[in-house]
Amino acid sequence: MTILLVLIGCIGIAILLGIYALNAKPAQIAKGLRLAVPIILGVVGIILSFAGRVSIGGPMMMVAFALFSRMRKYSGVTKAKAQKSTVRTAMLEMMLDHDTGAMNGVVLAGSFEGDVLDELSDEALLILAAEMSGDHESMQLLEAYLDRRLPQWRDDFETNASAGRTGAAQSGAMTHQEAYQILGIEAGATAVEIRKAHRSLMQRVHPDVGGSAFLAQRVNEAKDFLLRAHEDRS
Repeated sequence: MTILLVLIGCIGIAILLGIYALNAKPAQIAKGLRLAVPIILGVVGIILSFAGRVSIGGPMMMVAFALFSRMRKYSGVTKAKAQKSTVRTAMLEMMLDHDTGAMNGVVLAGSFEGDVLDELSDEALLILAAEMSGDHESMQLLEAYLDRRLPQWRDDFETNASAGRTGAAQSGAMTHQEAYQILGIEAGATAVEIRKAHRSLMQRVHPDVGGSAFLAQRVNEAKDFLLRAHEDRS
């Protein structure tokens, strides 16, 4: 009787696995086969236990449970590691999504401390690049991000820097949002805060300290734009 129950159980499992294999993808089939061993052991162990063979069925169920728990543990670890990588330097923490290849980061130091790269304007990113130029590791991370978001950023950077040395940059009308992002301050900042942020940035982006004339010009424009707005309101 016991043997008959075991055979019926095995036949039932085989039928279910066959139906699953007909409708599943190759990756799902491989996962199903890995699950088949603990499932079969568990079912047979239950049948034997109900048939009065607890001394055999009990250990089989314990082995099945142990195998299933081990598979879940390693599967979870592999999946977690495969989702995202994080690299941290002195000035930047960069995250890479393994599934999509998307990159994003958080600025850890400098005028844009606490800002998320995806939320910064293109001009603000160029200023950030000037700030990070003295930190080789941080700059390498930022370059990887810029290469994905702005493939021509190096050419634009050099062109704009030359334009800043030979004449006014044709950057178009500045908005309040752009001005605040360039200076790295919150909207509604006071005139004192604007001048303080401008002074701090110019110490990093001015050509005399190895910065860019174009970036220095944009920082000046942002300061003048916001201070004029303050005067107009007063």
